[in-house]
Amino acid sequence: MRTLTTLPGNSQKLDGGAMFGNAPRAMWERWMPADELHRIDLGCRALLVREDGRNVLVETGIGAFFSPELKDRYGVQESRHVLLDNLAAQGLSDADIDVVVLTHLHFDHVGGLLAAWEEGRPPRLLFPRARFVTGRRQWQRARQPHARDRASYIPELLELLEASGRLELLDDGRTSEALGPNWRFHVSDGHTPGQLLPEVAMPGGPVVFAGDLVPGAPWVHLPITMGYDRFPEGLIEEKTALLEDLLARGGRLVFTHDPKVAMGRLSRDAKGRFGLSESSGEVAGLAE
Repeated sequence: MRTLTTLPGNSQKLDGGAMFGNAPRAMWERWMPADELHRIDLGCRALLVREDGRNVLVETGIGAFFSPELKDRYGVQESRHVLLDNLAAQGLSDADIDVVVLTHLHFDHVGGLLAAWEEGRPPRLLFPRARFVTGRRQWQRARQPHARDRASYIPELLELLEASGRLELLDDGRTSEALGPNWRFHVSDGHTPGQLLPEVAMPGGPVVFAGDLVPGAPWVHLPITMGYDRFPEGLIEEKTALLEDLLARGGRLVFTHDPKVAMGRLSRDAKGRFGLSESSGEVAGLAE
């Protein structure tokens, strides 16, 4: 049997305008109110999939690896490693995870792979038994980033992942050796090259971890994109294809950055606009 549990990691506050691209503030602030610094609350959520005697973790959030100066710059709210706390609440530690799926390698999705910052200590890789699965094209981008997204990657982490001997780089359309044929991946390039969005088959309909293609419930609306997206128009086309496919199959999305909505089932109204027919906060042990 397979069960799904969403796990909050460290939270952030980021500029609302950057997160909503060309959407006007009068629109996006109805969905996510901003503070006095124009920042909105964001989560960094992971998904724990327990199946066949193994534990698979999709993403690790931003974690607590930043120095105090960078922690403040990027709006990280907690100093402790929140994801580890929430794994412990499930009776697990990072050493109990067999596979970590990384949709892409931006720091707010992989920083939780590292131990919390300690002055004078170099970065330390957690998850000592896990295989790390990510896209080959995303890995190539991380190793040779564009000036626009260079600051989104953690060079020291890339070195640690490579040195671990447990890194699996997945070509588009291929099955993961670590995960097996029961895991499907959707490929997206609009936010960053080679982002892989895992689909988990469940009795109640497929569940897709939407990564930064659809970071939260407001972004289900097709025109809404992030200022961080590489190709917004291409992203909208990718989002349209994914949402239409999932809607036809009764699918759901898991949102990594939505501070309140962890999962939602897709719907479409009479005007053809995508939305959620049902939504929920954190999910614990979902088996249906």
